Amino acid sequence: MGVIRSLINFVGGGGVSRNKGQQSSSPGSYPVASAVNVTLDSAMQLSAVWACVRLITETIGSMPIVIYDVAADGTKTKNINHPLNKLLNGKMNKWQTRQEFIETLTYQYVLQGNAYSVKQRNSKGEIIALVPLMTPQMEVDLQDSGEVLYHYTEGSGRRIYAQETVWHNKLFGNGIIGLSPLAYARNSIGVGQAAEQATTNIYKNGGKPSGLLMLDKVLKPDQRKKIKENFEEMTSGTSDRLFVLEADMKFESVSLSPTDIELLSSRRFQIEDICRFFGVPSILVNDTQASTAWGSGIAQIVQGFYKFGLRPYLARYEASMNVNLLEVKERGKISIEFDLSQFLEPTYAERVKSGKESVTGGLISPNEWRAKEQLPAKEGADCLIVQQQMVPIETIKTTMTEE
Repeated sequence: MGVIRSLINFVGGGGVSRNKGQQSSSPGSYPVASAVNVTLDSAMQLSAVWACVRLITETIGSMPIVIYDVAADGTKTKNINHPLNKLLNGKMNKWQTRQEFIETLTYQYVLQGNAYSVKQRNSKGEIIALVPLMTPQMEVDLQDSGEVLYHYTEGSGRRIYAQETVWHNKLFGNGIIGLSPLAYARNSIGVGQAAEQATTNIYKNGGKPSGLLMLDKVLKPDQRKKIKENFEEMTSGTSDRLFVLEADMKFESVSLSPTDIELLSSRRFQIEDICRFFGVPSILVNDTQASTAWGSGIAQIVQGFYKFGLRPYLARYEASMNVNLLEVKERGKISIEFDLSQFLEPTYAERVKSGKESVTGGLISPNEWRAKEQLPAKEGADCLIVQQQMVPIETIKTTMTEE
């Protein structure tokens, strides 16, 4: 796989191209070399990458999935008896619950732009399990016929899956494979890793700068070696013992200090840059220096993050579930959606105000509102009610005349 991908990159291919054969989710080439080698594991050791991936992954994983019956007029009612309902809200396979499964998919989705799972069916043709496949072990091959084959390497073996047996979720790309945020953010993440490494070396070395020990005479090789051994701790190690320089010896630093290279501001900028790649406001990953144009309150920030960060993922998931998990005859009649009520849930005071306006405006009955608040129903509270303060003045005159 590495040789083929290297050849694709050499000839200028990449995730934006769509030719017959293996598809690539990485750029065809990089304008500059990365500051350090970037891998999935090394990237996840950066706190900004970990926080962004964790936020998106766990948030989506925590959302329940609901199956609805869709009437001709567009009205939706929950269908808890659908065969997929038990799967999507219970055990997805013999290892994972629904949340664990969605987190596994989303983790690969967010980092590598593609998430794969195998559909296992019973004798009736119903999907009874979804087993995730690891993205780095997958090759996507576009055939001359237009069909897609999935080549999966596992251990020393290799399996080929047909298109209809694999549930493939992908970010934007060439339509066959999604582009990898990790691959396209390589240089930004590399700078972050380099800054992390520089900070580690500074603390590991006790904050000592490298430098030159200057003398006003020429030394013999054995003298030079002895002096270097005696004064090596001036530039390395964590020892803080006092050194006395004599015989006109002078020490001059040749390395830049953390202040000179603006290490702290560089690391702070990398947080914002990495968050930009993942579509996460840096303030949501505990960047206390950050500000946002989405508003100052947490509710406004969450709303903005949902609309511009999470919603595209959720919309792709929902569209993919409705197309790839439902039977053809069910499409349009059944809808699979994420339940956002808990994620976008307002405060209790806001819920009470909204419920009051909905009840007094005749939109829902008192018992319907009580059900939303998980309160027991009250007798006689199932009908719609409406306030009558606003009445025509002529009606009031007629009433007064009759009295």
